[in-house]
Amino acid sequence: MKSTEIEFWDSRYRAGKTPWDFGGVPSALVKYLQTASPQRALIPGCGSGYEMRAFHERGWDVVAVDFSPSAVERARQVMGALADKVVLADFFTHDFNGQKFDVIYERTFLCSLSPEVWPQYARRMAELLPDGGELIGLFFYGHEDEPPPYPMAGKQAQNLFGEQFARVADEPVSDSLPLFAGRERWQVWQKKQNKP
Repeated sequence: MKSTEIEFWDSRYRAGKTPWDFGGVPSALVKYLQTASPQRALIPGCGSGYEMRAFHERGWDVVAVDFSPSAVERARQVMGALADKVVLADFFTHDFNGQKFDVIYERTFLCSLSPEVWPQYARRMAELLPDGGELIGLFFYGHEDEPPPYPMAGKQAQNLFGEQFARVADEPVSDSLPLFAGRERWQVWQKKQNKP
C-alpha cells in the first residue's frame, strides 16, 4: 500500500500508530504567529490539526484539509468548536471555492508524499497562494530511512520551489519529534511576483 492511498493513513489513525503526531504546536509556529498579521490560512494534510487552534486564537481565518476520514474525525474531535473548519477532501483537487490563501502551513505533509508527487505539490501551492503569499512550516531534510517520511536534500528544495518561490527564512528546529529530530528546518517560502 502506498502513502498516496487513503487507506495507508486511515489504518494508522484507526490503530493509533501516528509517530508524526506532535500533540501540540511547534515553537517556531508560535513565534511566527506572534508577529504575523492575521489573514487567511490553509493547513493541508492536517492530521489531528492542533495548529488550527493556534491560528484561530491569533485571529486568523483558518481552514484545514485531509483526505483520510479517520484523520478528519480525529481533528474534528480535537478542534471542538472549530470542527466545521476541517474539510474531508483531496488537497490536490479540492477547489476551496476558488479562494486563495495568504499563508499555507506545512507540517509532515510534503514528507508523507513520495518524491514523484512533489512537483505537483509545488504547483498546487503556487496556485493557492497569491503573489507575496507564504508557504511556511517545518520541512524534513536528510537521508532516506524507510519511507515515509521522505526527506529532501537542500538542492531538491531549491529545484522544487525556486522557480516560483524565494526562501526568506531558514532556521533549525529545537522541538522535533524523535522521528524528525535534527532533520527539520523552519522555512518560509514567499511566492514571487508574476512577471507581466
